[in-house]
Parts: sequence; C-alpha cells; structure tokens
Amino acid sequence: MSVRQTLARVDEELAAGRVPLARQRLRGLVSSFPADLELRRRLAEVYRLYGDDAEAGRWNYLEADRDPAETAAFEARYADPRRRMRALAWRGPEESTESPVVRERLAAVRTACSEAIGRPVDWESVRTLTEDDPQEVPGDRGGVLWGLLFLLIFLFAVVVWVNGFVAMFF
Repeated sequence: MSVRQTLARVDEELAAGRVPLARQRLRGLVSSFPADLELRRRLAEVYRLYGDDAEAGRWNYLEADRDPAETAAFEARYADPRRRMRALAWRGPEESTESPVVRERLAAVRTACSEAIGRPVDWESVRTLTEDDPQEVPGDRGGVLWGLLFLLIFLFAVVVWVNGFVAMFF
C-alpha cells in the first residue's frame, strides 16, 4: 500500500471515528518515513484529538510554527536528552533535511544528548543507548530467561504425563 493510499485510509478512519486505528497507521508511516514532516504533522493532529499535548508536541517538535505548550509538555515528558532524542525517531544526519529549522532543532537535541552521556552520539546509535535508563532497555534478558525456564518446566510436565499415560495403557 502506498503512502497516499494509507493516508486515504487514515482519513476514512478519522471520519468514521476510528481514531486509534488512524493513529496506528500514521505511527507506522512516520516509522517508515521519519523525515516526512507532513506525516509528523498529521500524527500530531491525531494526538490533539486525544488531548495529549506531550505527544502532539513530540510529533510537531521539528516544525517552525510548533505550539509552545505542546513543546513544553513534550520536553517535560522526555526530560532526559537520550529519551527525547529517541522519542523524535529521526534517522540519518541532520543534513538530510532541506529545512534549516529542522536541522537546527535536530542538532540541538543531538548536542544535548551527546553532552548528557559525555561522548558524541548520532541518530542511529541513540536507539541502542541504555545507560542509566533501565526502563528503556530493549530485550530484557531476565524476562527471556524466566520464559525459557517455564517452557522447560512445562515440557518436563508434558513428558512425565505422556510417560505415565503410556505406562498405564500399554
């Protein structure tokens, strides 16, 4: 499905009152096309329907005419520079955009993040930053290990049950 077709579906869903589905489609589009400011604007509009100023500010953060209250809400929710940089979900260097405003805002966020961690960071490596941010650790190994342990216990129980069933009838 093309971007235009997906946006047409978003418009249909919004007209039908299916805001969560429209939001989900727009999030997917922004994920696929992070440099498309129109998609970010549309996503910010959907979050305004929810009354979520922080998320509206997040997706409208790069705009020249962003709303100061939404920007402040976004910056408060994502106060840590690493979280803010990840939240913007940008990919590639700032120079990849033609807009000087966007370049300036992206550079300011990246610089703040670099200063916070004490070394240079770019838009690709920020997704792997987890220092001092336990809530953001991707792929929690403890959960995986517990899952494997319970799977092994379950398989052991099944083997014991099957063995007992076979012994009882054969």
